[in-house]
Order: sequence, then structure tokens, then C-alpha cells
Amino acid sequence: MRLMTLALLLAATTFAADIPKGAHALLRMVNSVSTRTAREGDYVYLRTATPIVDGGAILVPVDSYVQGVVTQSRRSGRVKGVAELGIRIETLTMPGGRVIRMTPSLASVDSEGSDQKVMGKEGQVKQGTSHGADAERIVGPSLMGAAVGGMADRSWTGAGIGGGVGSAVGLATVLLTRGREVELRQGSTIDVIFDHPVTID
Repeated sequence: MRLMTLALLLAATTFAADIPKGAHALLRMVNSVSTRTAREGDYVYLRTATPIVDGGAILVPVDSYVQGVVTQSRRSGRVKGVAELGIRIETLTMPGGRVIRMTPSLASVDSEGSDQKVMGKEGQVKQGTSHGADAERIVGPSLMGAAVGGMADRSWTGAGIGGGVGSAVGLATVLLTRGREVELRQGSTIDVIFDHPVTID
């Protein structure tokens, strides 16, 4: 009887474990998500890019399936307002097929060559502003217009008119063009952190 009890205790110790609070997991996007097309309620599919390990033991192997959902998607504005994308991680599917509910928080995302990053307690991914690019769109046509106007009229008046036309074209371009969107492309990674332990059987 004692041997059976000991065996059961050993089995429980061997096969029951927790992903500890504060643990990180790197997830890789299976599908692409962008504020250009994403809607609240859209599913997000990922896989673990690295194993989740605790105390030298692998709790969750690489390539385990993870599913999330879009909680918010706001496109970048034409004049003001940056793009925002909210994602909630919901389930982890273990190799044996067991589905575990979990809600880790987003810690960081691939920047994709832009200024997008995780902001705030809700873990929303926000894109940076495009003020620098907007200024270039206005100044570039203005300088080109001034040069063309100066050459055509051979005077400062012509340069002034050309510069004004160029500025107007640049400003119109800015007003008609949206800023950068949040882009999480297939293959990009998301780092998540566990706010509380999750039991893995």
C-alpha cells in the first residue's frame, strides 16, 4: 500500500507542473495581422518559438499551438491618431491534444522596421507617429516647386510661386495619406509574460 501511494506521489510530481508567474514565452505568428484589415474578434494563430522551461524541465515544447483573438483594431488616421492593435492570448494546445486556457500579457513585439511597440497595462501594440515623414512630404515638393518655378520665371517671384504650389501638393498628399499601420507579419515574434501560474498536466 505504501509503495502504491509513493508511486502515485512520484507520478504527480513528474507530470504536474506550473508555468511560473513571471515566465516569458516567445511566440511566432502563423498568420499575419494588420490594423489595415483586422477586426475585433478575428483569431490570431501562433506557435511557441522556444520551449517554456522551469527548473531545467521542458513544460511546453517548441511548435506548440497557441491561439489568440483581436480585442481592438484602430487604423492610423490621415492627420492625427496612431494605429493600435489589441491581442489577447487565450489557449495553448499541448502535444497530447490537451487545451489549456491562459491569458499572458504582451511584453514586446517585432518592430517590423517601424516604431510599433507594446504600450500600457492592456498590452496594446501602438504604432509611432509619422510626423517626420509628413514633414518630408511637404518640404520635398516645396523645394522642387521652388526650383522649377525659379528656372521657368528666372526670378524669386517664380520660385515663390513654385514653392507655394509644391507645398500645397505636399500638404494634400499628407492629408490624403494615412499614417503607418501596426503590422504583425507571418513569422514575426511576440514575447509574452505570465502574470500568474498556469498548471500544465
